[in-house]
Amino acid sequence: MACSDPYVSTFFTGLIVILPFVLTLYLLWFVFDFMDGLIGPLLKVVFGRSLPGAGFAITILLILGTGVLATNYLGRKFLHFGDRVFTRVPLVRSVYQTLKQVVQAFVGDQKKAFRLVVLVEYPRKGLYSLAFLTNEGIGQNGEQMLAVFLPTTPNPTSGFLLFLPEKEVTFLDMSVEDGIKLVVSGGVIKPPDWEGKVRARD
Repeated sequence: MACSDPYVSTFFTGLIVILPFVLTLYLLWFVFDFMDGLIGPLLKVVFGRSLPGAGFAITILLILGTGVLATNYLGRKFLHFGDRVFTRVPLVRSVYQTLKQVVQAFVGDQKKAFRLVVLVEYPRKGLYSLAFLTNEGIGQNGEQMLAVFLPTTPNPTSGFLLFLPEKEVTFLDMSVEDGIKLVVSGGVIKPPDWEGKVRARD
């Protein structure tokens, strides 16, 4: 339902526009502040005084350096070695692998993480939620079940894992990227070329 008050409508329009900028800046500030707290004391010992902005510079250099390593043969070998080290430490392994899979699912090129966008009847009959197919072929009492991840809004990295019979899952004719945008925006950003169509099971 459209809002009749133009001031309220303008307010929410401005909120939708500015919120991504604010959240991005907050995330960057958190990372830079963390790096300042981590590296700051070490730099103070080395140089005898604190260096304002060191966290920002080190974070940028760290990201760029990791990108350079990941694009050449020796760098990939080094990163692969670090990956093996982290996956062999019992407590660190579970945290590292979980975070790695989540990041790859949302910003990486891991197309197998979220295969298709689906619609499931949840949390009760008559209510439907957007979810993502993550796995299939899971047996339950002789019936093949599908694993779907139901994300929360506006933070899609948290949510629920549901196991459902295929007959209870509706496959949408929508890309995974558009599905994530729809979840993050709370339904505001609808795929421009999507008209509520469903797709046949591949």
